[in-house]
Amino acid sequence: MRGFKGLSFLRSHFRVRFRRDAFDRRGYLAGSDLRRESELNAALADPEVKAVLALRGGVGASRFVGRANFELLRSQPKWLVGFSDITALHLESTRLSVASLHGPHVASLGRSDSRAERELLSVLRAPTARRDYALRVLATGAASGRLWGGNLAIVHDAAAAGRLVPPAQGILFLEDVGERPYRIDRMLTALIVGGHLSSVRGIVLGDFTDCRPGPDGITVEQVLEERLSQLGVPVATGMPAGHDTVNTPMVLGAPCKLEVAANQASLSLFPDSD
Repeated sequence: MRGFKGLSFLRSHFRVRFRRDAFDRRGYLAGSDLRRESELNAALADPEVKAVLALRGGVGASRFVGRANFELLRSQPKWLVGFSDITALHLESTRLSVASLHGPHVASLGRSDSRAERELLSVLRAPTARRDYALRVLATGAASGRLWGGNLAIVHDAAAAGRLVPPAQGILFLEDVGERPYRIDRMLTALIVGGHLSSVRGIVLGDFTDCRPGPDGITVEQVLEERLSQLGVPVATGMPAGHDTVNTPMVLGAPCKLEVAANQASLSLFPDSD
């Protein structure tokens, strides 16, 4: 039902195409890997398609993204829109230095308010307009670079699969849901020890939803500060993006500036735009 409500909203503003088997189910997956791969490849190859918006997140995109024809984005760039598991698609765009849009799925649009709908339309219609966000301080400093990232678990999985290629100088965005703090520690540690964050110039943290402490009482906020402060780069938290009620659309690949002072922090996307 949520998917149909989201589709109704999109149809009121755009021409929308979707395959009927997009609603298939195979256990915890949206149908077979072959079905989803062929659906994605068809959208990537269609010159009339300007944006590919995921119906939902869930799991399983990593099962076929290594075979999908993302090279088509070089000659026919188009927006890949979604979050959570769709981070796997965003990271493939990042490999090719093609921008994508971290934002709501069709299903999450179905349970969103008019503000979320307006924000998505605004970014799709004016993707390079400057946008500024007030954040909270975690580690001070200032940095500029290209925004990239998404769901921490998927970033970690991409590194394990050898498919993580960060920008030469990037501002990393991270969020997650339903992970115990010790698992957040484990994933961040693997990325740090493996050298996958060596090119990161700054970090922006979104929502870490339902990442509750275990019996030891260690919070996810404590883990994030302890693990990330050792990188010696500015770190800000409080970006309203991820699995909470507000999921602010952000252009991944956008040039941005992160400034974290002792008592305030800010992120500017397309900082040189009017």
